[in-house]
Amino acid sequence: MTPRPRRGDGEPDGTGGADTDPGVSRPADAPDAPAGPDARTAPDAPDAQACPVGRRCAGPSVTVPPRVAADEPLAVIATGPAGAARRDVLAALLDVVPPTVPMPDDSYLVARYAPEPTRVAFVPGYRQPHAYAIDVLATGPAFPRPPRRVELHLPAPLLRHVALVGAPDTDGLGIAGTRVLREAAGRGGAVLVVVSADQVFTGAELELLSEAARAGLAVFFVVTPGTTGWHGDVTPVAPAPADDSAPADDSASADGRAPADDTARADDTTPVDDATSAHDAAAAGGLPAVGVPPSDPVGLAVQTQRAALLAVVPELAAAPWFPFRPDDVRALRRSLVAWADEEGPRRLATAVPAAPHRTVPVAPDAHGRDWAAGLDRQARAHAQRIRQHLSLELAHIHLRAVQEIVFGSGCVGLPRLLDREAHALSQLATAECDRAVDRMVRDTGTEVLGAPPDDTTYRRMCAAVRSVLAGQRTDRSLERALLVTSAGDLTEVTGAGALAALDGHPGAPRAGVLPPVAVAVAGGCYLHFWGPGSTDPGGARSWLQHVLRELDRELQREISHRIEAVRRALGVVLAEAVDHGILLT
Repeated sequence: MTPRPRRGDGEPDGTGGADTDPGVSRPADAPDAPAGPDARTAPDAPDAQACPVGRRCAGPSVTVPPRVAADEPLAVIATGPAGAARRDVLAALLDVVPPTVPMPDDSYLVARYAPEPTRVAFVPGYRQPHAYAIDVLATGPAFPRPPRRVELHLPAPLLRHVALVGAPDTDGLGIAGTRVLREAAGRGGAVLVVVSADQVFTGAELELLSEAARAGLAVFFVVTPGTTGWHGDVTPVAPAPADDSAPADDSASADGRAPADDTARADDTTPVDDATSAHDAAAAGGLPAVGVPPSDPVGLAVQTQRAALLAVVPELAAAPWFPFRPDDVRALRRSLVAWADEEGPRRLATAVPAAPHRTVPVAPDAHGRDWAAGLDRQARAHAQRIRQHLSLELAHIHLRAVQEIVFGSGCVGLPRLLDREAHALSQLATAECDRAVDRMVRDTGTEVLGAPPDDTTYRRMCAAVRSVLAGQRTDRSLERALLVTSAGDLTEVTGAGALAALDGHPGAPRAGVLPPVAVAVAGGCYLHFWGPGSTDPGGARSWLQHVLRELDRELQREISHRIEAVRRALGVVLAEAVDHGILLT
C-alpha cells in the first residue's frame, strides 16, 4: 500500500496531489473568515445572518441542506486518516481511557448515553449482538470478521446532547465507504475531522469535506501532534494564567454546556483565530505564520493545516479548529454541545404536525378508471429500472475489486473491499425501492382519490400497505439478509435482528414501507482469504466473478419480489377504498 503523504514530503501545499481549480482558490491577499465559534459572520458581510456553531453562514449561494427526519437523532461523525489519534480524541471527549473505546477496522463505533456502561458488537450473520466487558483488560470474543458496528453506552455528559460515531479511517474507505460515510453524516448533521499536524489531506478527503460544506453540515476540526510532535518535537504545554488571582476556566457545567458569559479562557484550546492568508501559510512551508509567535508550535500547526485546507475548500472558513490535548478538551466539548442545542430545536421544528383523522373520499368516477392496469405497468417499469441500475453498479464493483486484487492489497484485502461495496449496494437498493414505492403510492393514490394525497393521507396509505404486507403468508420473507459465503454462494438469515446487525449507524425508526435490502460478507470469506493458500490472484478473480453473478441473480429476484408484493398490497388497499367510497385506514 502506498504510504500516506505527510507534510514536508514534497507536497507543502496540503492538497495531497489533488487537482485544484484555480478559480476556486481566493487571492493571496484575501482575508479569511474568523475560525472561532463566536465569529458567526464574515467581516465584510454586515447583513449576513448568524450561523450555528461549525456551520458556514447562509447566503444566496448556499445549498439548502437536505431534509432530515425530525426524529433523527443528532450525531457527530468522527472521521479522519489513520494515525491521527482519533481514538484518543473520542476517549477524551467521553472522559474514559482510550482502551475503553473499541475501534475495529472497517467498523463504526456508536457511542450513546446510558446510566450503566455496556459494549456490544453487531456482526453480520448473527441475530443477536455480542456483548463483551467494558473493562480495559477484557479482550472480548473473537469474531470471524469485523463487526459492522460496535455500540458503546456510557454515562458521559456529552452523550446526553449528541451521539458520537467513530467512522473507519478515510485512507481505506474507497468509493463505496465514502458513500456510506456521506449518508451517515447527512443524517447525523455534523462531522468531526481529526488530522495530525504532519498529515496532508488527500484529494478524496478534500472532496468529502467539500461535499459536507455544500450539504450544510457542521464541520469541526481537531489537530493532533504528528509523528515528531507539533513542530520540532515540541510538546504543547498549557500556559499558566497571567495572574494568580485569575484561575483557569472551570465554568463549564458538568453536562458539558457552555458557560453563560463568553469571556476569554486561559487555556489555548479555544478555536484558533485566522492570522494569515491561505497563500502565506501554504507558502511558508513550516515557517512562522503572520500573527502566530514562532515559539507557539501548536498555533502554527493548526494555522498551517487550516490555511492549506481553505486554499482548496474555502467554504469551510467558518469551521472551528482545535488543538488536541488529552487532559483538556473543554472547548471542543462546549462547541459540540452548543451545536446540538441549536440543531435539535431546528430539526424538531421541521416535524409535520399531526392532523386530525378525517374521511378521505375517492373520486366519483374511480370505478371507471383503469388504475389497476396503470399500477401494474408502473410496477414493472420501476422493477426493470432498479434491476438495470443494480446490474450496472455490480459491474463497477467488479472493476474496483479487480483493481484491488491486482494493484492494491491483493487477495487478502478482497473481503474487506467487497463488504464495503455490499454495504453501499444495500443502501443504494434500499433507496431505489423506497423511491419506487413512493411514486407508486402517490401516483396511484392520485388516480383513485382524484387529487394528490397530502402528507397525512400518504402516511395512512403507507401504513395500510405495511399492514397488508405483514399479514401476507409467503415462502419468501422480506426481512432477510444475504451473506456471501467462502464458496462464492449466497445464504440468508431472516428476522429483524439479522437486518439490525448489518446497519452501520442506525438512526430513527424506519418509515419506509419495505424493510431495507441487506447484503454482507460472511466471516468465512475473511478466514478463507486470510489463511494460507489463498494468494492466487486468478483464483480470487474467478471467485469474485462467481459471487457477483450470484448476487446479480439474487438481487434481480429480490427486487421483483419486493415491487410485486407492494403492488399487490397497494391494490388491495385501493380496491377496498373504491368499493366503500372512502379510504378505510
